[in-house]
Amino acid sequence: MITLRAHPCAPAPGRLCESPLWDNRTGELLWVDIRGGHIHRAELDRATLDLTHRSTVSLTPPVSAVVPCASGSLLATVGDTFYLVDGDGTATPIAAIPLPDDGIRRRLNDAKVDPHGRLLAGTMSEDGVQGSAALYRLDPDGALSTLRDGVTISNGLDWSPDGTVLYYVDSPTRRIDAFEYDIVTGTFGNGKPFARFEDGEPDGLTVDGEGWVWVAVWGAGQVHAFDPTGHRRVIIEVGPSQVSSCVFAGPDLDVLVITTAAEGKAAGEPGAGRLFTCVPGAVGLQATPYSDTRLVRSDGR
Repeated sequence: MITLRAHPCAPAPGRLCESPLWDNRTGELLWVDIRGGHIHRAELDRATLDLTHRSTVSLTPPVSAVVPCASGSLLATVGDTFYLVDGDGTATPIAAIPLPDDGIRRRLNDAKVDPHGRLLAGTMSEDGVQGSAALYRLDPDGALSTLRDGVTISNGLDWSPDGTVLYYVDSPTRRIDAFEYDIVTGTFGNGKPFARFEDGEPDGLTVDGEGWVWVAVWGAGQVHAFDPTGHRRVIIEVGPSQVSSCVFAGPDLDVLVITTAAEGKAAGEPGAGRLFTCVPGAVGLQATPYSDTRLVRSDGR
C-alpha cells in the first residue's frame, strides 16, 4: 500500500465543492460549489501544483455538477433541472427530472458523460430518505430515461477505459459497484460489488488510463485508489474529513485535483472546502463532452 499526501490550493474555500473536471478545450479546471450555486474555472500551474481562479458563473443553487458540451456550452445540473450555460452565463433549461409528489425533497447530485456523449445523472434526498432517489440518462436529443431506482444518494460514476464497465456509487451502501455497460444503448445490466469501505463513504470518483478507480472517501479525509481487480493500492491523505470528488487534470492529465466540503462537523477543520492536488504517478482519461448537437433548445437556438 502506498500512502501519499495532497496539498491545498489557492482558490478560496467553498461550502460544498464537487464535480471537478478538466476542460481540455480551454486548459482549465471546472468545479462547482453546490450550496453557493457557483461554477468556477481555474488555471493549473503544473510547476507549483497550484490553481489560479479565473472566473465564476453563479446560478440559483443548488448546482451539483457541470460538464462541457460539444457545442462549446456547459451543461449544469441545477436543482431538479438540466441547463445549458453559454459563455456569457446565460442558462437555458432543457429537461427536468420527473419528481414524485410525495413530499420528499430531492435534487440532482453527481453527473458524468458516457463514452458516447450521453449524460448520466443521479438524485438524492436532502433528508436522506432511503431508496427515494434514482439514476437517469439524458440523451443527445434531450430525452430522459430512468436507468436505476431505489437509490439513496446517487454519487460518483465513471467508465473503464474501453467503456464496457460502469463504476457507480450509492454512498450509504459503502460500496463501489461495477456494472456491465452497453456503450451502444447506454444501459447497464449485471452488477457486482467492486470495493467496500469500513471508514467513511465513497463519493465522487474517476478512472485513469490503466483502469484504476480513484474515489473520494467522505468522512475519512482520503482518496483511495483501486486496481481493476478491486484491490486497494493507494491512499492519499487530504486533511479535511469531507472529501467529495477527484479528477485528473493538466495538459498531461497527471495531476489529481481533489474537492472538499466545509459542512457540518467539517466546518471548522483546517482546509475544509478547499481544493487539493497530488501527483500519484497515474494518468487520467480525457472527458467526453455531452453531445448536444441534436438538442432542441427552448430558446430556438
